[in-house]
Amino acid sequence: MTETKTAAPALSSDVTEVRAQKLALLRQQIGDVYPAHFHRTITNAELAEKYADLELDTESGDIVTVAGRVYSSRNSGMFMDIHDASGKIQIFSHKDTTPEEARALLPMIDLGDIIGVTGAVRRTKRGELTINAHEITMLTKSLLPMPEKYHGLADIETRYRKRHLDLLTNEESKLRFQQRSKIISGVRRFMENDGFMEVETPMLQTIYGGATAEPFKTHHNTLKMDMYLRIAPELYLKRTLVSGLSDKVFEINRNFRNEGVSTRHNPEFTMMECYWAYADYEDIMDLVERMFSELAMTIHGTTEVPYGDKVLSFKGPFRRISMPGAVKEKTGIDFLAIKTDEEARAAARHAGFEVEKDATWGECLAFVFEETVEGDLIQPVHVIHFPKDISPFAKEVPGEPRLVERFETYVNGWELGNAFSELNDPEEQRARMVEQLTQAHARGEKEKALDEDFLDAMDQGMPPAGGLGIGVDRLIMVLTNAPSIRDVILFPARRHKGD
Repeated sequence: MTETKTAAPALSSDVTEVRAQKLALLRQQIGDVYPAHFHRTITNAELAEKYADLELDTESGDIVTVAGRVYSSRNSGMFMDIHDASGKIQIFSHKDTTPEEARALLPMIDLGDIIGVTGAVRRTKRGELTINAHEITMLTKSLLPMPEKYHGLADIETRYRKRHLDLLTNEESKLRFQQRSKIISGVRRFMENDGFMEVETPMLQTIYGGATAEPFKTHHNTLKMDMYLRIAPELYLKRTLVSGLSDKVFEINRNFRNEGVSTRHNPEFTMMECYWAYADYEDIMDLVERMFSELAMTIHGTTEVPYGDKVLSFKGPFRRISMPGAVKEKTGIDFLAIKTDEEARAAARHAGFEVEKDATWGECLAFVFEETVEGDLIQPVHVIHFPKDISPFAKEVPGEPRLVERFETYVNGWELGNAFSELNDPEEQRARMVEQLTQAHARGEKEKALDEDFLDAMDQGMPPAGGLGIGVDRLIMVLTNAPSIRDVILFPARRHKGD
C-alpha cells in the first residue's frame, strides 16, 4: 500500500462548521471530548529509542499507550501520524486489530485533533515503527484546521503573531526554541559551576538606572507612587556585592527599554548580568571566552558555529582591539592625539561624519567606531578601552584618564557583551553620576533622578570587581543561526494588526 501525505484542508467557514458539527456529535456519542487526564506510558522519542532494533515486519509483543496531535491521515484514517513534543509515531487502525468501537471514531478525527492510543508495537515491511490501535481516545477536538504542515507558515508576520502555529508546522523554529532553553540552562550551569550565586533583583524600581535608556513607567496604586520597569539590574547587584552575601553574584533577568524595535532589539529582552569581587575586566574577558566556547559545544558539539554563509569560531582566546586603535586604522583619525571636544567634532565632520553639535570627545570616538568598525567585527572579538564620558561605572585606564577598563564582545557585527573593571571609588562614582544626570536633564529626561540608596551603599564600600552583561537573545541568535531577534523570542512585541 502506498502511503501519501494528505494536505490540510483550506481554511474556510465551511471547514470550521464541519468541525463544530463533529464536536457536537462526539459530545452525544462519548460525552467528554476534553478529558482532564490521560495516562500515557511512553513518549514517541522513547518509543523510537526502545524499538530501534526491531526488525522489519515484526511485532514486539508489547502494549503501549501514547498521545499526540494528528498531523496526517491516510486511507480514511487507517494510517495516522500523531506527534508529541518529542517526535511522531504511526497509528494503524484495521478491522483485524482494532475494535469497531475505536474505528467508529476515525471519521470524526480531523488533522489537528489530539488523541490517545493504546496498542501493540510493530515495525512495518517498509520500516515504519507503528502502533496497531486497540483503543482510541479523543482528548481534544480542534475547531480550526491545521496550517499546511509540509510548507509551514509562509507569512512571516503570522509566524510571530501566532507562534503556536509556527511551532506546530516549522521544525526549524521548534528546534531553535528547544536550543534556547538549553542555552539559558547552559549559562546558569556555567555560572554556578564557576562559583557564582544566583540572586533576584526588583523589576519594579522607584529610580531607574544602570544603563542609559528610556524606561517604561507605571503606577502603584496602594503605595501611591510612580515606578519604572527596570532597564538594568546593575545598581541592585552591586549593592548585593557590598553586602558580602557572595563574592560572585549573577542574575538571568528580563529588562525593559521603551525604545526602538528592530531585528536586534525588542522592548523586553533577556540579559545575564554578573559581578565578581576582586576581579577586573581581564578576568571577565576570560570568563566570556570560556562561557561562549562551552555553549557552542553544548549546541553544536564544536566551537565552529555556522551563521548564514559564515563559520564563527568560538575557540578562545578572542582577538582584542582598542576602540581608538581600531578607529585610527579604519579612518586615519587619531582620537588620542585630539585634546578637546571641539577638535574631536571638527575631525569627525572633516571625515564626513555628522556628529551632534554638543558631542563630547568620547561620543565622537564611539560614533565613528559604530559607523566604520562595528559592522566588520564578524569573528568573536573584544573591543577594549572605551571613552570614560560614555562609561560612568568603569575604572580609568592607568596613564590614559579619558579611557576606561571596559570591553564589549562583538560577534557578527553585533555587541553581545559589555563589561567593566567596576568603579568603586564612592566620590568619583557620585561625581560621574551627577554629570550623567545633568546630561540626561539637558536631553529632556526630567524624571531621571540620582539613586541615593545606591550611592549610600557605595559609601559603605564595594570591593574591586569586574562586571558583565550579556545580551542573551542576541547570543541565542548567533548560536542558532537566527536572522532576527523575533525568531528567538517566543512572543515578540508587535504592532496591532490593524497598524
